[in-house]
Amino acid sequence: MDVVSSVTPDDLSRSTPCAGWNLADLLAHMTAQHRGFTAAARGQGADLAVWQPVTVAAAVASDPAATYAAAAAAVLEAFAHDGVLDANFALPDFGPGATFPGSMAIGFHFIDYVVHTWDVARTVGRPVDLPDDVIAAALPLAFAVPDGDFRTGFFDQAIQATESGADFDRILTHLGRSPEWTPR
Repeated sequence: MDVVSSVTPDDLSRSTPCAGWNLADLLAHMTAQHRGFTAAARGQGADLAVWQPVTVAAAVASDPAATYAAAAAAVLEAFAHDGVLDANFALPDFGPGATFPGSMAIGFHFIDYVVHTWDVARTVGRPVDLPDDVIAAALPLAFAVPDGDFRTGFFDQAIQATESGADFDRILTHLGRSPEWTPR
């Protein structure tokens, strides 16, 4: 689902479900994460500079859709290489020298992307209709994220689940989002 393709520079000041972030901040984070995971898949993830949203903020402000699309295409291409699931990914967001097997690192990126897709869609008033297989794949990854103070900088702490009990709503609430969130 390509919700970012319709985002314009005029949308960037909108508030998002991510506390303290407007849409420009969120897209800079998402774009930098794509770039960081691309570098990690290529064995260059230890370079902290590629993970910094500030490195892409001006490009996102100028052309959010194209900047994001280029980063998304690059990460998909990097993840498609043979052996990437067994490669060692340097992920400095988890601490100095932190490394993870590619299969685990890609899972981290996947759950971040699924939730942030919802964040962007809600921010710009678009529906989110993820395929059932995507939700099924995301559910165990979401619930593998421990709750509590550890989440500072990753996801907000879990909130009370909604009455619906739908799997996607369970993912959202476990990762600190209210499925009823609407822009201010």
